[in-house]
Amino acid sequence: MSSVNAAWCLISLRPAGEHAPIRRAAARVGVPVLALSPWRLRLHDDPETRARLDEALNAPCVLFTSPAAVKAMLALAPVLPDSPRHGLAVGAGTAAAMRRAGIALTRSPERMDSEGLLTMPELRRAMAVGLVTAPGGRGVIVSELARRGVPVIRADIYERIPIAFSAAALAKLRSWAGRTCIALSSGEALRLLMRQLADEDAALLRQGAAAAASDRLADMAREHGFTRIVRAIGPRPGQLIAAARQIMATHEHGFR
Repeated sequence: MSSVNAAWCLISLRPAGEHAPIRRAAARVGVPVLALSPWRLRLHDDPETRARLDEALNAPCVLFTSPAAVKAMLALAPVLPDSPRHGLAVGAGTAAAMRRAGIALTRSPERMDSEGLLTMPELRRAMAVGLVTAPGGRGVIVSELARRGVPVIRADIYERIPIAFSAAALAKLRSWAGRTCIALSSGEALRLLMRQLADEDAALLRQGAAAAASDRLADMAREHGFTRIVRAIGPRPGQLIAAARQIMATHEHGFR
């Protein structure tokens, strides 16, 4: 199905240059994708960051918050420490990236969000946690570990740089006239998106739907004015697309 005769489109908020996985998954079921990247990723490559990353990787429990964090880690520390450690990931995609990077003892929660991660036994008995991440987001993890008295060695090894939307992307958003569903896996991305859009474009977006990867993200979508929200079973592209198709199917007859 091409965008010419598609009833609706999926909006991806992935960082610039990171839309390929969701595009591939959407193409398999004939759903067009509109990329609205609110940011790009920039590696922190300096001696202080490298030293902090080395300290985090040598913690008895190492937690990565995204595949992007794993990719950045490999750019800074391609040779991993030999010390045994448990690897934890927020989601299955991050866990797979960690295993490919050589962290074999990696697990992720069945509920793929911060709340699910915090129930894992590795974090309940951890003496210290190395957190490999970026500034912003995952505050629930840090605050809860602090409440439990678990030291966190945080390595912010990349950052998100806000970028402006292109005129072409905004024109495409307007052409869909509310016949959209956001694939929502990042609260930071949603906040930045809504902050950057003009009022009339934000209103168009709210006329569409949101497929949220967690209850927290669903609540956040409501706070931003969305009324058509579906809870996906997880943050993977296929899971978000399945949820989006479910909610959009109930309205598709009115789009044509």
